[in-house]
Amino acid sequence: MEICQIEKITDCKHLNLFSIQYRDRGDNLKNWVFASRSRLPDPLSREAGVVDAVVVVPFHRQEKKLVIIKEFRVALAGCQYGFPAGLIDTGETVVQAGKRELFEETGLAVTRVLKLSPPIYSSSGMTDENISLLFVECDGNPSNEFNEMSEEIEVIMLSREAAGKIISKPGLKFDVKSWMVLSMFVDYGIIS
Repeated sequence: MEICQIEKITDCKHLNLFSIQYRDRGDNLKNWVFASRSRLPDPLSREAGVVDAVVVVPFHRQEKKLVIIKEFRVALAGCQYGFPAGLIDTGETVVQAGKRELFEETGLAVTRVLKLSPPIYSSSGMTDENISLLFVECDGNPSNEFNEMSEEIEVIMLSREAAGKIISKPGLKFDVKSWMVLSMFVDYGIIS
């Protein structure tokens, strides 16, 4: 497999489309289109280890519950259950971004970082976007007063039993990473 050419198709702020021409194992020339968070003309040339976004998996210490959010997602034309998440700003570390996003989306404050994943990819057939999972303990009272105008978020705290009920409910939409963590929490009582 060999990448032959890459062309930036769009020029948007948060997400762009790229067309790649490549040769397969049989030396056939093929084309692929994918989305990227990169603003570079060639996102494949970016520095290794750069993380696009963070997904925060918060466990509320006082309530002894896992914190999730129910958020309106434009591409789904409805709500999705997931964890607080967001893009990492220039100069920000993954942990700094995670603390900021948790506060902005839930009003809760990180009290302890439990675990940080390496950059991981959730849909590499469609995008080169990567994220790091940040597992934390948090405190405070849930609030959506710090949400941006483009965000519609409901904060939900779940016991193991409540998590089991929500992931079994037909018709609900879940972020893949969130469903997996919720399933582990239900089955084993652990989040990481």
